[in-house]
Amino acid sequence: MVYKNSQTKWIITLCLFVVLSMLVNIFYHYLHHTVFIILHTIISLVTIFSLLVLLKNISIIILELRNSSMKLQTIFETMDMAIWYHDYKTGTLLITSGMERIYGRSIAEFYQNNDLWKESVHEDDYHVIEERLEALKSGAEVTSIYRIVKPDGEIRWIKDKGIPGLDGNGRRTEFTSVFFDITESKENEDRFSTLVEMSPDIIAVVSNYELLYINYAGSKLIGAVSPAELVGNTVYDLLSREDYEKIDSEFSINGAKNLRVEVQVKTLQQKIIDVELSCMPIMFAGRHAVLVVGRDITERKKSDNLIKQLAYHDTLTELPNRYSCMVHLHERLHSPAVDSLYVLFLDLDQFKRINDTRGHSTGDIILKKVANTLSLSLKNKDFVARLGGDEFVIILENANLQEVKQKANSILEAFNQPLIIKTEEFFVTPSIGISNYPADGKDQETLIKNADAAMYLAKENGKNNYQFYSHALEESGARKMMLEMELRKAIKKQELSLYYQPQFNILTGEIFGVEALLRWNHPKFGFVSPAEFIPIAEETNLIVPIGDWVIKQAAQQMRAWNKQGINNIKMSINISARQFHCSDFAEIIGEHVDKYGLNTKMIELEITESTLQNMDLSLEILHKLKAYGFNISIDDFGKGYSSLSYLKHLPIDTIKIDKTFVDDITDPVHKGSLVKAIIDMGHNMNFSVIAEGIEQKEQLEFLKQNNCVLGQGFYYSKPLPKEDIEKMLLEQLEKH
Repeated sequence: MVYKNSQTKWIITLCLFVVLSMLVNIFYHYLHHTVFIILHTIISLVTIFSLLVLLKNISIIILELRNSSMKLQTIFETMDMAIWYHDYKTGTLLITSGMERIYGRSIAEFYQNNDLWKESVHEDDYHVIEERLEALKSGAEVTSIYRIVKPDGEIRWIKDKGIPGLDGNGRRTEFTSVFFDITESKENEDRFSTLVEMSPDIIAVVSNYELLYINYAGSKLIGAVSPAELVGNTVYDLLSREDYEKIDSEFSINGAKNLRVEVQVKTLQQKIIDVELSCMPIMFAGRHAVLVVGRDITERKKSDNLIKQLAYHDTLTELPNRYSCMVHLHERLHSPAVDSLYVLFLDLDQFKRINDTRGHSTGDIILKKVANTLSLSLKNKDFVARLGGDEFVIILENANLQEVKQKANSILEAFNQPLIIKTEEFFVTPSIGISNYPADGKDQETLIKNADAAMYLAKENGKNNYQFYSHALEESGARKMMLEMELRKAIKKQELSLYYQPQFNILTGEIFGVEALLRWNHPKFGFVSPAEFIPIAEETNLIVPIGDWVIKQAAQQMRAWNKQGINNIKMSINISARQFHCSDFAEIIGEHVDKYGLNTKMIELEITESTLQNMDLSLEILHKLKAYGFNISIDDFGKGYSSLSYLKHLPIDTIKIDKTFVDDITDPVHKGSLVKAIIDMGHNMNFSVIAEGIEQKEQLEFLKQNNCVLGQGFYYSKPLPKEDIEKMLLEQLEKH
């Protein structure tokens, strides 16, 4: 500082003049010469002047020291800290005013009782003080964290840094303690720590491939007894190097601020689990690090995989199912790598007879063997799927006509040998219909339909052969064409009618709803099977006006029942894919409901699996229908054609288990395992579940035991005309 340098100069000057004054005095005393008298006088004056200047500087120094002391004192007073200084040589004790704020006691009390700071320590932290005193014996600095109790009972957290001073012999000459009140930060830290440790999710911090921190939930998931077992380990012990470096590169190279990824983690027991991670860059203990929050999604992934398996694969044969076949065929038709494509539609000639006489279990074994035979007869690039029942499809890409014929012949030859089941021989042969892209169709529906038509021609030609589709097949479908023409007049001639199959609460035995089913009674052909005329209606787009007629009839019938007091019966109406995808379908059905004043919550619209192929359009229409208040049901659920992976995104209320799987309940091998899985999945996704096609008491008991409370089928009643079903509903109403 400036005043220090100035003071030094004046002290040196003063000393010099004092020495000169002494010398002059000596000479003056002995010589009494005039020169020395003058010199003595001058030196004395200068000395006096220097002394005055020195005194002035000393007063300035004292003032500045006082100001500095006041500033230092102000700093101490504004900080949540206090200083305790003890000089053992002089016995001097210095305590700053911060002790009063921190401890809630006056400084005088601390001077009177030097152990007062120790007596204020919370009893649960006495051991901390004992450890602190023991550690200070070594002469090293010691930092302790403990609680104190203020006179009013308030508990505060203290951080106490003790600094002993030693002489050359290692004896303590002084001691300084610096006290900090860290209550707020400690409580915040404890709250955060509690939240982190109570979290069921993984919370960890990673830096430079090293695990710096992990909470208890994370350590438990990874199979450790405690977090300490994992801290310090490299993440390569848990993640694959590729997974971690991918995460690291997103932050270091791509500058990601937040990253969500799914990875597989290897536990200490070498078990692989699926984990969903959220990662964010942070600073941790002065280092660049990544905060990781994750959760175990292993079971969710299993469920997703199960849903995907159900959606894309046939559970019996493990071949791709109908939905998978349609997706694959659609993709290949739109692939630039595909110039031509052949669809082979196979149907087993003797399967129905064997299935009826030997039972479903034998039929299932045959289907498995057929699937295996077909798979072995194909090349890697070929595709085979089971559509359902005993129907299979094979897709051959970029094959020429000769190669297709060779393939068809090789398949027929493969079935020349009998299938052996429990020492019993079964001869099963296929009839094969073949269609070609682009000659016989440019979309999957048309190609499969035409291959199916060619397959029927193969059956007509003696079975166990193959036939190519040709437009000449239309001539052989005289009945089909005639039915189409007659179907166009059926509404005007009042040949169509609705039958109603009751739906029961399995537990109470009461009817809760009815399904409206279309019937056609032709004056010449009699009752025409819906399986025959509905496909014709769909192919010719007659299904749209017929479907509209069905809705009107069902609405009128529901209004008539409401007038009779039957208000709590739900009406299920089947909606075809073509009708559903009409641009104004939702508005039209809404108008019918408004016209007849119906409660839409008592109307359930059943859509088939094919409806879900165009997911974007389907979702748009479904949301419109839900806005009107309709219930939505997925019909024939479980056939493997539904897009199960989209179920969680669909605004649906009910799933109907297909009859084929209800039949599987009595199978001695499968024992209804798939039905149980569908029921559990439906309930887990908050859907109502109804089983259709119940024909046996054993099936009914199985459904009861597995919490499927809704059902319909011949066990209860076949579809009935309106007069008969109305009688049943009124009888039930009278009982109440």
